[in-house]
Amino acid sequence: MLDSWLDHGITAAIAVLFAVAVAGAVEVTVRLIACRKAWAADLMTKARNPFWLLIVVLGAWAGLHAAAPEGTWTPAVSRVLSIAAIGALAWLLIAFVQFGTAQALARNPIDMRDNRLARKLHTQTLIMRRLAIALIVVVAVGAALLTFDSVRAIGASVLASAGIASIVAGLAAQSVLANMFAGIQLVFSDALRVDDVIVAEGEWGKVGEITLSYVVLDLWDDRRLVLPCTYFTTTPYQNWTRHGSELLGSVELDLDWRVSPQRMREHLEKILEDTPLYDGRANVLQVTEATGGYVRVRILVTAADAPTLFDLRCYVREAMVLWIQSVLPDAAPTQRILLTEQAAPTGRKRKAEQAGEGGLFSGSAEAEERASQFTHAIPRVEMADDEAP
Repeated sequence: MLDSWLDHGITAAIAVLFAVAVAGAVEVTVRLIACRKAWAADLMTKARNPFWLLIVVLGAWAGLHAAAPEGTWTPAVSRVLSIAAIGALAWLLIAFVQFGTAQALARNPIDMRDNRLARKLHTQTLIMRRLAIALIVVVAVGAALLTFDSVRAIGASVLASAGIASIVAGLAAQSVLANMFAGIQLVFSDALRVDDVIVAEGEWGKVGEITLSYVVLDLWDDRRLVLPCTYFTTTPYQNWTRHGSELLGSVELDLDWRVSPQRMREHLEKILEDTPLYDGRANVLQVTEATGGYVRVRILVTAADAPTLFDLRCYVREAMVLWIQSVLPDAAPTQRILLTEQAAPTGRKRKAEQAGEGGLFSGSAEAEERASQFTHAIPRVEMADDEAP
């Protein structure tokens, strides 16, 4: 009996040692490749632990079935090893998914000028990684449960009631499922990408994260705005980097009519030559309005991206204000008020007015008589021209 147990133990140990030798040979091979390829080092870092665990568990499971005698404890140990192997395999698959997505993201960086395709790939890769990891976990848990006979026995009834359960779950989690499908729609319709510059709910920011249920915006003042995915499928929003990061912005100034647009154009050229914020694509200075006592001057400039454009607009506005203050002070906005004084009529003018067309109560003898009847006025004494004030 002792010799039998010893033989079984030696057989199991040989199986485990063989598995360890295979794992060691694979690791040595990957290390040799890592000396020349950076991706091999990253693969070994992410997958080394789950790979070793899976190999050792499989070796122990094979040794158990090859050497262990039939007994009451064998099925229980076999089930434990099976569950451990399923968990190790799921861990290894998740490591492979993380390695593959990390390599894809590293080969397509988004810190460049024209990064539209890279941002699209980043967004889709991150969503696919989350879906793959969730799918691997669900399948692993289901496979572990199926190792129990009682779970397999109720599998048929569970599948039979899956239709009713799916309807109930769909009604109960309608908003959750709507956000999930909205997230998938955003990613694969290329309507929204990571690092896109958008304006939503009156806030300007970059898309920092897209999940299956919500989108996180990194606002310009370091705040975070979290919106559900359904917001972007049901509400209009501005996407400033839909086809590219280059943008055109405006600077408007209300000035006096004495401004010289030609001199402003010449100075605008000098301003843009001295700043690296300007990308050189376009610059325009136009008088767009001349009403309300002011002349409205609009300046159009271009920049590589939204943050640079904002800084460029502020820079041009400040430089123009300082130039107008120092060179063209008359062009500053001015409000004008015209004051006039009306002289009193002379005695001769009054006589001329009386000699003209009369009114109802003045201008003629009949009018003066009517006035005296209504007002009992004192008769007016005519003054000589030299006595008139």
